[in-house]
Amino acid sequence: MEPVAVVDQDDGSQVHDEAGYPDDDPTLTEDLRLLVSQAKAFAQAEIAFQKSRAAYAAAESRTILVLFIAAAVLVFFAVMALVVGSVIALGPLLGPWGAMGAVTALLLVIAVLCVLRARTGIQRLMAAVSGREEMG
Repeated sequence: MEPVAVVDQDDGSQVHDEAGYPDDDPTLTEDLRLLVSQAKAFAQAEIAFQKSRAAYAAAESRTILVLFIAAAVLVFFAVMALVVGSVIALGPLLGPWGAMGAVTALLLVIAVLCVLRARTGIQRLMAAVSGREEMG
């Protein structure tokens, strides 16, 4: 395959092959100029690519955040329906005050267990951050 000749855009006097080299042997200065121009073009293309990638990530992050918020709201309402339904279902067995007390006590026990688990997680995290080795 023969190299494709391209006329230089500056003054039209110099002819280059498809790689951007003049037809005659390039000098070190010409090689360096070509290297600089190609590096500049590569850097500009990389910057444009990273900008578009960041824009895509930002748009997707917003969508993901909205979906997580919607899921959290729906879970909250589902738990509220479970609590109200439990009070209503236990009402005939324990009476209205007994059902409310039983459901409240169960929710408090679950909350205490969550706090204890979170405290253990915080202690492990602090140990890992401070560099102490803790087994278990």
